Amino acid sequence: MVQLPSQSNLKELYEIDDYLWIEKTIKLLKEKQFNDLDIENLIEELEDLGRERKNKVESLLRQIIIHLLLLEYWSKEYQYNAAHWKAEITEFRFQIKGILTKNLQNYLASRFELIYQNSVKYTQRKTELNIFPSKCPYSLEELLDEDWFPTT
Repeated sequence: MVQLPSQSNLKELYEIDDYLWIEKTIKLLKEKQFNDLDIENLIEELEDLGRERKNKVESLLRQIIIHLLLLEYWSKEYQYNAAHWKAEITEFRFQIKGILTKNLQNYLASRFELIYQNSVKYTQRKTELNIFPSKCPYSLEELLDEDWFPTT
C-alpha cells in the first residue's frame, strides 16, 4: 500500500509540486481520510477555481459583446470582417456553453452592465468610434444563443 503524506508533509508538497498535491488530495478525499487533508490550501484552491471560472465566463461574454458591437456598428470594416466576427462569436459561444452553469449564468447576470461597459470601452478604443449605446442592446439570452445575430 502506498504511504500518503501526513498533513504537514502535504502542506510542504503544496509549495513544491501543486499538481502532485492535487492528486494526493483527491486520493485522500476518495478514501474519506478527511483528517489528513491540507484544509487551508484546499480552501484556497477551491476559491481560486471559482474565481478562474467566473473570470473565464466573463471574458468570453465580453468577447461576444465586443464582436457583436463590431459587427453591428463598425460599418467601415463590415465588408472585410463580418464573416470573421461571426465566426469568432460562434467560437466564444461554444466555449462559454461548455462551462456555463446556472450559478455562473447568475453571476454574469449580476455583472451584466459592467461587462457591457468594459466591452464598449475596448471597442471604442479599437474602432475610435463613440457611437455605441449606453445600455446593452442585447439580452443575456441573445448573447448566449448560438444562432442569434442582430439584423444588420
